[in-house]
Amino acid sequence: MPITLRPSQALRLWQAVNLAEVQSGRPDLTMRQMAILLTIYLDPPPHTVRGLAARLGVTKPVITRALDTMGALKLVSRHRDAADRRNVLVRRTVEGALFVERFGDGVIAAAAELPA
Repeated sequence: MPITLRPSQALRLWQAVNLAEVQSGRPDLTMRQMAILLTIYLDPPPHTVRGLAARLGVTKPVITRALDTMGALKLVSRHRDAADRRNVLVRRTVEGALFVERFGDGVIAAAAELPA
């Protein structure tokens, strides 16, 4: 069942989610990092640096820099593909799964507060 929002409601939701993230005191991700993280957690694996770059329409170094940051936060991990050593596989982590779940809960909470 599709959810219908007016543009002002959609922007209020986006604002509320962003404000909550900034005010949480937890590390906040850039839009690009969040897009990569959600792709890793919402789309079925396997995920590679090359595949993520193609999916997001950016270069591999862009993905690598974002993964460096997210790896330091333990949201993802990287490993060489045993079948093809040229590929770098990007894997989910427990910390990352909890981050994404908490973010989803925050979106739900913000949506519940939207004025009708």
